[in-house]
Amino acid sequence: MMSVAPADIVLRSAGTPLRPIAAYGINGGFFYGSDLLSVAILNDHPVNGVQGAYGSGWFNAKYPRGTLVWDGASGTMSVQVVSSGDDLSVTDRGHYWAQGGISMNLQHEDLWQATAATEHLPYADEQRMRSGLVYDGDGKLWLIVTPSRCTAEAFRTAILETVPGEEREGIFLDGDGSSQMNAEEAVLTGDSRPVVQMIAVAGGS
Repeated sequence: MMSVAPADIVLRSAGTPLRPIAAYGINGGFFYGSDLLSVAILNDHPVNGVQGAYGSGWFNAKYPRGTLVWDGASGTMSVQVVSSGDDLSVTDRGHYWAQGGISMNLQHEDLWQATAATEHLPYADEQRMRSGLVYDGDGKLWLIVTPSRCTAEAFRTAILETVPGEEREGIFLDGDGSSQMNAEEAVLTGDSRPVVQMIAVAGGS
């Protein structure tokens, strides 16, 4: 787990495994080939192309999905279920980021599995490496990757047991071989596959 300030997050394209990239951070959203299938937008600019282009990061492909949004103008975070950047509710279109994934519903034990199924969480019941993005009511953000294989439910339970803070909420990110982390204390390489998008930390801290 890496604890970061949301203002220090930079969503960026990658196109390589994370290890050679000179930045701390973790893998981002779902992708196929070189197309990004999850929202990844920084200040109204999708990280992998232009607004409205397929694979750019402007869309959550096929399904509305849980998207973690940092509203820089108000300093708040939320999970919004959207299909594209057009659907995002933010105060200032020039000062926010939005990272798509699958809703964890950490506050709603009775809802999370049905929601995850509606949002088509891949391989939920299989033993896979997992990644996630979680925030709390005090505005702290955690970048989380597990190198051990587990089900989505086990990963979510571990987050509830180990991530401190109140009013936590978050999203599942792409997992399995894409679960990669660059940090001073740990480097997790997944299966060293290239990933299309990275959630990076500005300034290398």
